[in-house]
Amino acid sequence: MARRLVLITGGSSGIGLAFARTYAAHGWDVAVTARRADRLEKLVEEIRLRFGVEAHALPADLADPATPENLQKSLLALGRTVDGLVNNAGYSLPGGFVANALEQHQAFLRVMMLAPMELTHRFLPGMVEQKFGRIVNVASLAGFLPASPGDTLYGPAKTFLTRFSQSLHLEMRDHGIHVTALCPGFTYSEFHDAVGGRSKLSKAIPEWAWMGADEVAREGYVAAEANRAACVPGAPNKAMSALLKVLPDDWTMEFSSGQLRKLQR
Repeated sequence: MARRLVLITGGSSGIGLAFARTYAAHGWDVAVTARRADRLEKLVEEIRLRFGVEAHALPADLADPATPENLQKSLLALGRTVDGLVNNAGYSLPGGFVANALEQHQAFLRVMMLAPMELTHRFLPGMVEQKFGRIVNVASLAGFLPASPGDTLYGPAKTFLTRFSQSLHLEMRDHGIHVTALCPGFTYSEFHDAVGGRSKLSKAIPEWAWMGADEVAREGYVAAEANRAACVPGAPNKAMSALLKVLPDDWTMEFSSGQLRKLQR
């Protein structure tokens, strides 16, 4: 039987790259997509040599509305069906709601919400037909917060991914398809470098609160195989998510506001 294929968005660095290596180590063929073609080509070459599986680089920008359909067509042209999907691509848009242009917010929501939904909708019928599938939506611990000032749409987008995953998990559990929301906290990756926030966060957030991308991806893979609706990796993050469920919203909103003021100093 041919090896199964997983498509991973945002696969050129961080958690996405770690997922590519994790799935390849478990015998999956891998297709990775991101904007940086050079990094994707380097990664697929590494995966082929290191793990002896098939790997494909599919450079694309998920902010382009045509990308999900184009990715589907590219994989069909390769004669491959998607058995696993990791919706990992994402970024931060700090600075406040009004300070960012409407077009920036629209692109952000397409990458963070619409593209994961559309990719899932495009590939899910094939999974249902073969009675096998794995879908991991990389959300965030921020999705459990009632508010995230300064990065106005980030928390709501991650909350959407979590709830979307949980709903789909319930719909698909009798079809052999596992759907999991992975909700990491602070993770060592290029995510914070892209917005110039790593140095400030490193001072504000204790070292024990951070996790490595490889560790996050491994926990996400295990959770998906176990068919857990949601996974919060790391003991400190698990404790924080449990606490956020019982604290009054006004308390956590005031805490978030205080943390933002610290980072702005």
